[in-house]
Amino acid sequence: MNKDVYESLPTNSVAVHMTAGALAGIMEHCVMYPFDSVKTRMQALTPGPGGGGGVGEVLYKMIRQEGVLRPIRGVSAVVVGAGPAHALYFSCYECLKEKFKTTRSQFNHLVYGAAGCVATVLHDGVMNPAEVVKQRLQMYNSPYRNVLNCIQRVYQKEGIFAFYRSYTTQLAMNVPFQSIHFISYEFAQSITNPEHVYNPIAHIGSGAAAGAIAAAVTTPLDVCKTVLNTQQDGVHAQGMIDAIKQVYRLGGVQGYFRGLRARVLFQAPATAICWVIYESFKYVLRGKQDDEYNGIEVDNSATGINQNAIASRQSNSFQGAGLYFNNHPPAPVLLKVTTS
Repeated sequence: MNKDVYESLPTNSVAVHMTAGALAGIMEHCVMYPFDSVKTRMQALTPGPGGGGGVGEVLYKMIRQEGVLRPIRGVSAVVVGAGPAHALYFSCYECLKEKFKTTRSQFNHLVYGAAGCVATVLHDGVMNPAEVVKQRLQMYNSPYRNVLNCIQRVYQKEGIFAFYRSYTTQLAMNVPFQSIHFISYEFAQSITNPEHVYNPIAHIGSGAAAGAIAAAVTTPLDVCKTVLNTQQDGVHAQGMIDAIKQVYRLGGVQGYFRGLRARVLFQAPATAICWVIYESFKYVLRGKQDDEYNGIEVDNSATGINQNAIASRQSNSFQGAGLYFNNHPPAPVLLKVTTS
């Protein structure tokens, strides 16, 4: 599949982006979930006896002290939230990117960032309740039995607001995160994959670099989000400003960078996995669409093939016919043109 076909948007392209995005989001979160649990433990202001040390040490302590399934506790909440959230996320981003992309490439990075911001608002609106439940279950000595028990108890004790307490902080973190992420990804793609064709190696490399950069820059806000979501004993923050104060009170400036290494180690491969899976499913789904349309490259209305190129080829054909006519009797020429 060449660049024009791969980058084209068929009539049901929104369905393609939503399907590919949902599958990519679910697989990304499932694969990287144990490291996300480690990150949550390391960012907690009262992490418990197994929360100290490096990434590998924390993961080892979780398994040894709490069981082999502890690092994936709460993953079902993420699966339920990640599907629709990433479906909105990628479909919104792709549609806005194509709609507002300009012919002047120096302005396109701003378009990518703006499209990422809008996509993030929709994504976080769906994903924030799942994040709250997930992080409550990830904490050391969590009092909740399972996902449903957590939802019921949080709602009964704290109300519906508890599921969106960190939404503004989530947006304050994810809007710059996703802006940096999309700009970095598209910039890396312009270097490693300038033709913008399906290239798994380029997608993985660009995704990993974009995820690592964005994660490192936004770690302080991620720590505050964790404080708001978990509401640990002795640490009750009611909003973003309160969370910032609590982190500084208990951890100083260094407190804002708790779990930095874990966050980068989580986001780099997670973003790489998400992008390569998304692009792979998009490639496969668009390939099936090509089959449905009996060869999308021949259908001008579906693919937008350059009309000038077609006219040029037709002109060359008639020129060839003219030369043939000058050197041969008319009748054979007419027969040849008709059957060609």
